[in-house]
Amino acid sequence: MVSETDNLLVSVKDVRFAYGEREILRGIDLKVPRGKVVAIMGGSGCGKTTLLRLIGGQLRATGGTVEVAGRNVASLTTSELYEMRRRMGMLFQFGALFTDMSVFDNVAFPLREHTELPFGLIRDMVLMKLNAVGLRGAADLMPAELSGGMARRVALARAIALDPMLIMYDEPFAGLDPISLGVIGQLIRKLNDALGATTIMVTHDIMESLQIVDYIYFISEGRVVAEGTPDELRASQDPWVYQFIHAEADGPVPFHYPAAALDESLIGGRGA
Repeated sequence: MVSETDNLLVSVKDVRFAYGEREILRGIDLKVPRGKVVAIMGGSGCGKTTLLRLIGGQLRATGGTVEVAGRNVASLTTSELYEMRRRMGMLFQFGALFTDMSVFDNVAFPLREHTELPFGLIRDMVLMKLNAVGLRGAADLMPAELSGGMARRVALARAIALDPMLIMYDEPFAGLDPISLGVIGQLIRKLNDALGATTIMVTHDIMESLQIVDYIYFISEGRVVAEGTPDELRASQDPWVYQFIHAEADGPVPFHYPAAALDESLIGGRGA
């Protein structure tokens, strides 16, 4: 019988992080089971991307623990961290393709960097990944010749080139038209299931995410303020969740970043 611990790929326990004096995460707890698609949502600047960087080992928490596949990321040596990263795929905002490389070479890059496979096998694997995202026919194009949706799909093919155990997405739907958004959303779900991978997705897109994810964490002011399945969150009357899902201006999430009163900041104000 598989225990809950054995079934977890990512475990974040009481994680805190700050950039200098500015505290970003204030005690985050979340669990990502193997094989699931989990979304992390929240307002801009709440620490979502920072959390991805902590999981990937780019940053180290100032408190708490981040474990991936049962290993404490902060305790890994450089070589151990690189070995773990080879089992992770990352889709950056807007794709982040190498502009001077063809579509084929972009997808082949991680295979050439991290394996010693012969050219023929790399070629076949690249074409298979491109075929999975519907772009095998675009292998010889350059990134400048791609639409935004096509570029995101090429980046997705590159992210899965090494058949990762964990795929992380940072705002995969940003800037996409409705058709491309739907295509990318379904690809994320289908590729996760086909590869037997686990997905963590940072996103603001509520409607698309509710259709493809298994579980959602909402973050505000550095803490998890709500969590649940899509059905549970749709039915939630929690003010924070309701405001976010229904895109309402008034609610517990403020529009303004904390600052002194406006009349104290203007010339001639009390603070002048």
